[in-house]
Amino acid sequence: MDETTAARIGRHGTDWATTVLQALRTDWPWAWSYLALSADDWGRSPQQVHPAFHASLDWHSSVHMQHSAMLLLEAAEDLTTAPHRDLLDELDTRLTGQNIAVEVEHLAAHRSFERPYGWAWACQLAATAQRLAEGSGPLAERAAGWAGAVRPLADLVGDLLVAWLPTLAAPVRHGVHSNTAFALGLLRDAQAHLGRAEVVEAIDSAALGWFGGDVDYPSQWEPSGADFLSPALAEADLMRRVLEPVEFGAWLRTFLPVLGEPGDALLRLPEVLDPTDGHAVHLYGLALSRSAMLRRLAPWVDDPARSAVLESSAEQYGWAGHAITEGDFMSTHWLVTFALL
Repeated sequence: MDETTAARIGRHGTDWATTVLQALRTDWPWAWSYLALSADDWGRSPQQVHPAFHASLDWHSSVHMQHSAMLLLEAAEDLTTAPHRDLLDELDTRLTGQNIAVEVEHLAAHRSFERPYGWAWACQLAATAQRLAEGSGPLAERAAGWAGAVRPLADLVGDLLVAWLPTLAAPVRHGVHSNTAFALGLLRDAQAHLGRAEVVEAIDSAALGWFGGDVDYPSQWEPSGADFLSPALAEADLMRRVLEPVEFGAWLRTFLPVLGEPGDALLRLPEVLDPTDGHAVHLYGLALSRSAMLRRLAPWVDDPARSAVLESSAEQYGWAGHAITEGDFMSTHWLVTFALL
């Protein structure tokens, strides 16, 4: 966890933990997100179909809010008081071998379920649990149980990903859940920590084939009205992981030659006109994900553009901050995760 993230958690940790707990205990509304294979796929509650990953509106949000819970627990000074004590209990109840076995069975039967966004967060959850288990103290002991339970799901995702990538004729480049680059970045980080070198190699090969020759991206066309990701920055942030630093610097200059320059559309604040609309509030997430990715890309940009990039990163984070805990449920069920990016 870097210093900026730790500092933000220090300021907001209790409020964010409370928001995560509330989301994970809000069973309705719920959005189903899979193709029914028969009538037997219907007529059951979300808790029956997804005993580990129900509530928080949808499967992927439940997954990544539990991942957020782990990061907040890691930063907490006291795990014995609310809301952190309650988050521990919530994770213990959900992340069991029995519950994850049901989730694995579901994904094995619905092989495109939550691909690739939910896959990415499931692997992040597993990798973070393993990293925490590798530490010491009470949290490590609890995390060891979570890590052991969730690992089979991450391994299945890794296997499915290696099989799927060669069948994808082109990446998905828009700024919502099916964006290929953003998910692959999270998947690469997680699978590397989990020791799945063949999965990392498959991601690198696909990324180089799809994105290695990209030049002069039209960033002035961003954002679309429901984006929570910048396709430009997500692609660049993936290639930052894949290429060597010198190679990446040269690639970035040709891919986003106006990054940080006056008038760069990626540095402008989004606009949310209806904060109760689930698609409109994606733009709060866009500001938060842009903030994170701009900060990670800044070292490869020369001044004065670098200063403009970092100023925008801070401004976009600040602009979206109120929606993380004070917004409508359409915001609060997921934005903590994007604040933690």
